[in-house]
Amino acid sequence: MQVAFLVAPEGIEQVELTEPWQAVIDAGGTPKLVSTESGRVQAFHHLDKADTFPVDRTVDQAQVGDFDGLVLPGGVANPDALRMNEKAVAFARGFFDAGKPVAAICHAPWTLIEADVVRDRTLTSWPSLRTDIHNAGGTWVDEQVKVCTGGPNTLITSRKPDDLKAFCDTFVKEFKS
Repeated sequence: MQVAFLVAPEGIEQVELTEPWQAVIDAGGTPKLVSTESGRVQAFHHLDKADTFPVDRTVDQAQVGDFDGLVLPGGVANPDALRMNEKAVAFARGFFDAGKPVAAICHAPWTLIEADVVRDRTLTSWPSLRTDIHNAGGTWVDEQVKVCTGGPNTLITSRKPDDLKAFCDTFVKEFKS
């Protein structure tokens, strides 16, 4: 199981990167950090700088066909930057086009809204994205984890760091099937 983790150069909520990353490893998979720039990315604990992590591939180098699934960590600044990068948006959209599973937590659905892939899908997120999801044609629910199979792929979403255990357990199971 090869899993891409798509992040911006900074603004990633660290725990939303590290816990899903470890879940992939624990399941016998190989996570790869994909970003819009090479080098290292800066994670955060809410608004405070946390650790940095090395980028494995840039979106220019990454191919959807190399991966079995995509994880989109949250943090407010991370998906906001990703949705402004056409190549990052196209990379995320490519998983939907290929019918491959995608997992997104917290503010990460902003990238999916920009990719125009939430229309007619049911998902959850940080509550402030509810109107954005609705305006993009999706249905927002307030649930710990939501699995939506009503589209070309399986979409797994969660609201916040407190949902990480359920999020990780669910997306690993879905990615392996």
